[in-house]
Amino acid sequence: MPAVEPQIQLRLRRTNAPARPASTPGRAPRTQGQDLLRRASTRDLSRLARQLSTLLHAGMPLVPALSALVEQMQGTPQNRGVRWGYSADPLAPIVARVRDDVNAGSSLAEALGKHPHLFSPLFVNMVAAGETSGALEAVLARLADILEKRVQLTGKVKAAVAYPAMMAVVAVGVVLFLLSFVVPSISELFVKMNQELPLPTRILIGISSFARSHVVLILVAVGGMVAALVGLARTQDGRRWMDRIKLRLPLFGPLFFKLEVARLTRTLGTLMNSGIPVITAMEISQKISQNHVMTEATEHIKEGVHRGETIANAVRATGLFPPVVFHVIQTGQMTGTVEDGLLNIAEMYDGEVEATVCTLTALLEPMILLLMGGVVGFIVLSILLPIFEINQAL
Repeated sequence: MPAVEPQIQLRLRRTNAPARPASTPGRAPRTQGQDLLRRASTRDLSRLARQLSTLLHAGMPLVPALSALVEQMQGTPQNRGVRWGYSADPLAPIVARVRDDVNAGSSLAEALGKHPHLFSPLFVNMVAAGETSGALEAVLARLADILEKRVQLTGKVKAAVAYPAMMAVVAVGVVLFLLSFVVPSISELFVKMNQELPLPTRILIGISSFARSHVVLILVAVGGMVAALVGLARTQDGRRWMDRIKLRLPLFGPLFFKLEVARLTRTLGTLMNSGIPVITAMEISQKISQNHVMTEATEHIKEGVHRGETIANAVRATGLFPPVVFHVIQTGQMTGTVEDGLLNIAEMYDGEVEATVCTLTALLEPMILLLMGGVVGFIVLSILLPIFEINQAL
């Protein structure tokens, strides 16, 4: 593929990595740092799976289909000003290497497995199951559905969390501006008048004086808290504790829990529906889980199933999932449709996540506006009260 090789080597040089011919057999696998430099988003991976599934469904062989994807990624400039033939798509060189590995005799799953920091165990194992069953295009379509749904749900949750966070930042900024610039100048005027000030005004002046006198201490305290939380999140026990707190938060806790249940049941249902054994499916789900509480629950379920328990009884024994979850699974076991039951649970919680996001957005907007109005109103009232008293005295 002479048209592909220059772009691959050019990108390798830009990352200060030794340029290796893409078609050289027996080359060493790409290192973790090189893969991280080309880390793509979940949306990019879902698009890759969807396009490859479409090409295979159209009857194109695997290697030409991968070549077509490389051509697509390298032939379309991603940003204005980028020269034709040079792509900013981080997947382009990786897909080219995967294509060369497949062309050299590796299976697609083996070629993807050489880039573990880009392709998750879910991606690799589902591709392996599709190759074993001879239905690779159908499995890739299911994989694309999972990734697209994950992007949609995560985006909705981020939107629900980002709005109040943004409003809180604006509120804090307004209050700090008033306390730092407006209140001090007015308080000096009141002090010079040597008149007894109302209680709200004295409270406001005290807060403003403390903030200005201890600004360094406040910044150090806030920075220390942030650093402590970051360090705590990097430890296993700390991450487990933070994940538990995350699921117990008021308002947002149930939203995060429903999101995790939807992810777990959709992943398990899709993997089992693709022909992957239940124990292996649970191990894969553990590796890609983003919450330690859900990871531990999956471990308990896997151990229970390994001991001979049914999935429904193992789910019930965790004490984490609502009764509707294990009842649906139990019904699916009786009818031989556990996979469909798991996917139905995921769809049910998807709908609940969307409804919860809409409810939270509707509730938080007036609550934050009222809180901001109360704080700003207190500051304005504290400033106006002594002015009114002075006018009455005059």
